[in-house]
Amino acid sequence: MNYLRRSLEGEACAHVDLRSYFSPDMVVVEDGLARFPDVPSHVFYHVPGLDLILFESEAQVPGEGGTSMLNEVLDFAQELKISAIYTAAALAVPMSHTDDVQVVGVSNTEGMRDTLNHYDVDLLEQGHVSGLNGLLLGFAALRDIPASCLLATMPHHVIQMPNPRASREIVRVLQGILDVEVDLSELDEAVDQMGKVLSEIEEKIRSTFSSMQEPESDELSELQMVDEEQVPQYVMEKIERLFVMVSQAGSVGQARETAAELKLELDKWSLYAYYEDRFLNLFRENPE
Repeated sequence: MNYLRRSLEGEACAHVDLRSYFSPDMVVVEDGLARFPDVPSHVFYHVPGLDLILFESEAQVPGEGGTSMLNEVLDFAQELKISAIYTAAALAVPMSHTDDVQVVGVSNTEGMRDTLNHYDVDLLEQGHVSGLNGLLLGFAALRDIPASCLLATMPHHVIQMPNPRASREIVRVLQGILDVEVDLSELDEAVDQMGKVLSEIEEKIRSTFSSMQEPESDELSELQMVDEEQVPQYVMEKIERLFVMVSQAGSVGQARETAAELKLELDKWSLYAYYEDRFLNLFRENPE
C-alpha cells in the first residue's frame, strides 16, 4: 500500500490512534538507555480525483487491541459508505525467487470472488489467512461490507525480507481492479536489486546441499537393522533431535555440520519434501 499511496499521491485524511490498542513487547535501546518504541502509525489516505481511500499501517496489532482497531477502521469505512475493501499480504511457499509470482485471492462474498476471477486472480480454495489482513474479511462480512484479500507468493525461506516481486504483482492486479495507472519503474529497479541478494542466498543453500556427503555404509547398516514397524518412530525421533541440535548449535560451524547430517537423514527416508520449509528456515537463521 505504501507504493500505491506514493505513486497515486495519496493525501492523509484520518488516522487510528493506537495508544489504547498497542502493547509493546520489547524496549528500544540507544546509547545504553531503554525506552518504549514509538507507537506505529495507522493512516488513511485519500487519492485526489478518485473515490479511493488507502489505509497504511506500520505494524500488526495482535489480540483484542487488533480487533478493536479493525472495528474502528470499519466504522470509518461505513461512515464513508465504502463499497468494497481490498487487503494484501504475502503467501510463503516453497519456491525460488526466480519463479513466477502467483497472486491468489479469497473473498467474503460471491460477487467479490467473481471480481477476482475477472482479473485472473486464482482463488484460494481452502486454508486460512492469518493476521489482520485476513481477519478484516470476517469482521467486514458481519457488517455486509464486501472484501477480498490478495496474496502474492514468495519464497518461504526469505519470508522476513522485503519481496518487491510479490509487491509488484499485487500492484498490477490492483491497477486493473481500481482502474488506475501506476508507474512500476521503481518497483522494477527494486526487483533487480533484491534479485541479486536472493540469488546469493539461494547459491549458499545450493552449495551447502552439494557439500553434504553420502552416508557411511555403517550408518546404513544401523538403519537396516531397525525393525520395519519401528522405523517411522525411530526416524521421527532422530530428525527431531537433529532439528533441535541445529537450532541450539553453539557455533556456525557446528550448526552447518549438524544440518548436513539432518539433510542426509531426510534424503535417506525421502522425507526432505515434507521438511523443506522447516529445514530452509534453519538455514536462514544460520546463513553464514
